[in-house]
Amino acid sequence: MLRRMLLIVLAAMPLAACGSMTITDFEGTSPKLELEDYFAGETKAYGIFRDRFGDLRRQFTVDIQGDWNPDTKMLTLDEEFQYADGETDTRVWEIEKTGPHRYRGTAGDVIGEAKGEAYGNAFTWTYKVELDVDGDTWTVTFDDWMFRQSDGIVINTADVSRWGLHVGTVTIVFRKPGAGGDRAPAEEIAEVM
Repeated sequence: MLRRMLLIVLAAMPLAACGSMTITDFEGTSPKLELEDYFAGETKAYGIFRDRFGDLRRQFTVDIQGDWNPDTKMLTLDEEFQYADGETDTRVWEIEKTGPHRYRGTAGDVIGEAKGEAYGNAFTWTYKVELDVDGDTWTVTFDDWMFRQSDGIVINTADVSRWGLHVGTVTIVFRKPGAGGDRAPAEEIAEVM
């Protein structure tokens, strides 16, 4: 019986790998997501962290100021986090565009480099971060996927793992001020009428 179960699991593994999306699947999709274009200037973000059981553990907002230098092909993102429990934090990303689709980045709490690619409306990158968890320091891996939508919205989901085991998911919605959605619903209804 155990041998039979093992054979079933081994046979199913290649099938599971066939369903995995790749960044190049998004070639030609729109609106196009280029980090240096989208994140230049002010961006607002709203996020949550859910643990591996699906329980909501944190809620936060982020004010982001982005500065793109076309000469050095460097994007600096100054992020100010405000958590629902009153905690605050900052992170400054230095992101270099190294090719038509490739990026690499560093930040103070990132171990080594983040490496990513963008095609069409999608961007993905992976990096390791040191996090303080109940007085202990955890090294976790973030596997981020971002998808640009209309009206200045980017949706980001990141699987967080430690020692290869899933510990939670971060979901963030980025919004460009003035790119749609800034008006009150009454203003939008009046425009339609």
